[in-house]
Amino acid sequence: MRTHSRAPGARTSRLTLPLYAYAATEEFVLLYPLYALLFQDHGLSVVQISSLFFLWSASGVLLGLPAGVWADVVPRRYLLAAAPLLTAAAFTLWLVAPSYWAFALGFVLWGAGGALSSGALEALVHTELDRRGAADRYARVMGVTRALGVAAVGGSALLAVPVMAAGGYPAIGAASVAACVLCSVAALALPEHRSAAAASTAGDGTDDPAGGGPDAADGETPSAYVAALRAGLSEARSRRSVRAAILLVVVVATFWGVLDEYVPLLAVEAGTPEDLVPLVVLVAWIGATVGGLCAGWAERLPGRARPALLAVAGIALAAGALLGGPVGWVLVGVGFGACQTAEVLADARLQSAITGPSRATVTSLARSGTDLFILSTYAVYAGVFVFLGHAGTFALLAAPYLVASALWARPGARRTRDRSCARL
Repeated sequence: MRTHSRAPGARTSRLTLPLYAYAATEEFVLLYPLYALLFQDHGLSVVQISSLFFLWSASGVLLGLPAGVWADVVPRRYLLAAAPLLTAAAFTLWLVAPSYWAFALGFVLWGAGGALSSGALEALVHTELDRRGAADRYARVMGVTRALGVAAVGGSALLAVPVMAAGGYPAIGAASVAACVLCSVAALALPEHRSAAAASTAGDGTDDPAGGGPDAADGETPSAYVAALRAGLSEARSRRSVRAAILLVVVVATFWGVLDEYVPLLAVEAGTPEDLVPLVVLVAWIGATVGGLCAGWAERLPGRARPALLAVAGIALAAGALLGGPVGWVLVGVGFGACQTAEVLADARLQSAITGPSRATVTSLARSGTDLFILSTYAVYAGVFVFLGHAGTFALLAAPYLVASALWARPGARRTRDRSCARL
């Protein structure tokens, strides 16, 4: 009772400070804009590099759900701490023994690290906010978290240029590994309160009944794992509101997640000089950052207005790609910003719809579905590009947002969402 009498910021700062540090350091990787060049410099062909990217994504798809179930059995912050260490191991391997198979193993490790954090982070944040009586702040907190991640990517890209000039790949790699280690330390600072039985199984010593996962009878982790998996799959299969929320997360996250990778090529096709392409990418980053920061404000919009974000995203992305030039790039930034906001709101909708003990499992279902659809959409983009070019393909892949906006705005969908929110 004493905790709930404190100001909302005081109640949540114990969570948000390490969370924001985690988000910033997780993405502040100087190798991001340069690893493709690293592969090329060691003789890899375009086909080999593409196979590495496919292996990276496939690892996330295959390991996402198992890792999510695990996050409902063991302390989630330990998984979040292990994830960047796997990424650090991948970077170290690349620099110490650069070869195709070392790069491939590194991407498997990196994909495994991403799988460990997939679902675990959202589940931990929602559970801890709910325990503090601040579940209604989830969209705002996660919006800032996503914005910090995007800003960190942009900052690392800018810093990579002078660091590369001063120390080459060894300096870039060392800085990236250091960021991963700091990220792991931030994860260990995250608060987490789990049920007594789950804590006993994990050995973390906490005894709060708020719970973060299913109880493991007699400390049998395998039986707890199976129970968590069954509970998560059952909730996703049997509850319409959860299924709809998972589908919305997949749709919102997939298309702009793919289009983001092709912004530089879109800019070049539109006639932008290569030395100005980073400015176009910067506009997209700024849009996504602002979109994350606006998530808390957008959550207070009337129910009818929220689906309009997807319509704005689809129209802005399509129009911006077709127009090109300064006006077009600003529209693309607006589209990415609307997508970022909509993705945070879709995630918040999913978290509010989940009522069972396997929150991380259900969230990982959505993340794994997103990764799978992203893989498929890359193939679609490559096929459509042959006929329409980058601008036409951008416009075509932005169209699903208009359909999703219409479906989200249906009265039945709003009633389901309102019932889910009322449970908070």
